[in-house]
Amino acid sequence: MFNAKLALKSYPEAINTVSLTDPVTFGGQEIVIIGGPCTVESLEQMDTVASQLRNAPVQGLRGGAFKPRTSPYSFQGLGLEGLKILFEIKQRYQIPIVTEVMSTDQIELVATYGDMLQVGSRNMQNFELLKALGKVNKPILLKRGLAATLEEFIFAAEYILSEGNSQVVLCERGIRSFDSYTRNVLDLGAVVALKQLTCLPVIVDPSHAAGRRELIEPLAKAAIAAGADGLMIECHPHPEKSVSDAQQALSLEEMVNLVYSLEPIARAVGRSIPQPMPVSV
Repeated sequence: MFNAKLALKSYPEAINTVSLTDPVTFGGQEIVIIGGPCTVESLEQMDTVASQLRNAPVQGLRGGAFKPRTSPYSFQGLGLEGLKILFEIKQRYQIPIVTEVMSTDQIELVATYGDMLQVGSRNMQNFELLKALGKVNKPILLKRGLAATLEEFIFAAEYILSEGNSQVVLCERGIRSFDSYTRNVLDLGAVVALKQLTCLPVIVDPSHAAGRRELIEPLAKAAIAAGADGLMIECHPHPEKSVSDAQQALSLEEMVNLVYSLEPIARAVGRSIPQPMPVSV
């Protein structure tokens, strides 16, 4: 067995929960649900998303201001304008923001506006970025690389932990396979293994794993049954019009219905789905 010294559960003093905001905590009894579009497109779009999701049991709002894309000609995000939109929505609806950081020179800017900094699959082994995030006083969502072993994934987390930031949440988002029917293969065995090997909370992104909206609900339920501490799910006011990942985005109604459908699964494994906290706007 490889020697992941800081994250292993054999070190009980390191057993960890990660606070997004008070009272939203990864790794506790409550399942944490993060929802929102792949990309911030406009203030109107994000207001529509937040207004509907905030009154459902969704505790975090996702949205990319900086987007790593396979093609350099694809939409790369709104950048600073996107971050400002997210911050305005956060203030308006009192909902924490999860957004991606792609390079060391973006950290200060993204940390100013976001509550949780996401490291995407393509950057899982961007070691300079990971080390720099280890010096940031913000929770980090670390996504598994598309071809990363569990050892590589855990050691990527160690780069952040070893620099002093213990607020790391792991995200299984599917790994690349030979089968093209789904975008990736969701590795629920990894969720179970990571919960045994590490003290870190583990969540699942069924949207990127499936790449097909009709598969997301069953995979989300399976993830909770396997012991995941939360979910990150893509949704959009008009999925077919999404500028990126349209085929895997749920409608807002589908997103809300999915979250409520998770309640019996959560109860069956001794967990719970939190009640919505309406906000007067």
